[in-house]
Amino acid sequence: MNPPLSANSNPASFDAGPLGKIYVTGALTALAFTQTNAVPGDRASWGDFSNAQVFIQKTDGLIQFFVQAGAYSLPDLGTPYVKASTLVGETYGVVPQAFVKIAPTPEFNIMVGKLPTLIGAESTFSFENTNIERGLLWNQENAVNRGVQANYAKGPLTVSLSVNDGFYSDRYDWGSFLVAWALNPRDTITVDGGGDWFGHSARSSFATPVAQNNGQIYNLMFTHNSGPLTLTPYLQYTYVPAVPAIGILHSASTLGVALIAKYAFTPALSLAARGEYISSTGTSQEGAPNLLYGQGSKAWSVTLTPTYQFKIFFVRGEVSYVKAASLTPGAAFGQLGTADSQARAMIETGVLF
Repeated sequence: MNPPLSANSNPASFDAGPLGKIYVTGALTALAFTQTNAVPGDRASWGDFSNAQVFIQKTDGLIQFFVQAGAYSLPDLGTPYVKASTLVGETYGVVPQAFVKIAPTPEFNIMVGKLPTLIGAESTFSFENTNIERGLLWNQENAVNRGVQANYAKGPLTVSLSVNDGFYSDRYDWGSFLVAWALNPRDTITVDGGGDWFGHSARSSFATPVAQNNGQIYNLMFTHNSGPLTLTPYLQYTYVPAVPAIGILHSASTLGVALIAKYAFTPALSLAARGEYISSTGTSQEGAPNLLYGQGSKAWSVTLTPTYQFKIFFVRGEVSYVKAASLTPGAAFGQLGTADSQARAMIETGVLF
């Protein structure tokens, strides 16, 4: 989890005999929001559960495991909202993450199963993030991988390598990596990336956008912690090559930059902010894929999220604004897809038990 929200400091547990101590935690959260320029199929206002999930895990010994089960939604800037009851079936199922970890030493382990992605500065579920909604750069990233991942951490160095199915394609042709170096107790630099190094797939679904699943992505991130202030600026580059056999006739790319900031006024009260800019290349005449709001489009966003947490209870609000430029009519906001902006006001509340 990323600040400002924090997990239950006294989680429920039980003795499972030869398995050892098992922890049971969870997130029960709901949200409501209103927005401008809703697209067809979306609504001007929503109320929904954002998480109704339970987490069961064993965190020590040679054999460890993690199972996450329940319902969830994935509120995301600049895209239509999909309610939890629909999204679960369209994406990662009622068990969105589950893996076994083999940890022969404190420094090295191997994970196998449905894994959280190594890519990006934002995680999949709302309670894990600084803001309620994930941002424009997150839209280019995968979220859950099925595969195997090796991790090594010692001193200032952390390295992870994974072979997986990319954007949940069920084809194990992706490779991902993450390398992080703690320069000092306050500053860490991280490089991550991934791509379909081992083949191409025509699979297309809500969780598997065909262009991104056949592309590559790289992030360069820096995190600075100074007392109540946390700053995470990062740079993102994606590239989709031409693959005529699956309908991608011309290459395209995106370049994005973002800053995520959080300031804690007290241990309970904080304010988070995020600013982003992203541009894409290609034209429809060339047959390039649409990676944003039409080929060659650009967009920027700003998000503010005040948060209050008392023990396991939290409440937070959010205002966000997305502005698109060089868009393709029909591919942006509003009933006709021609509006160039969207604003949202949102609230999320619940318990992290």
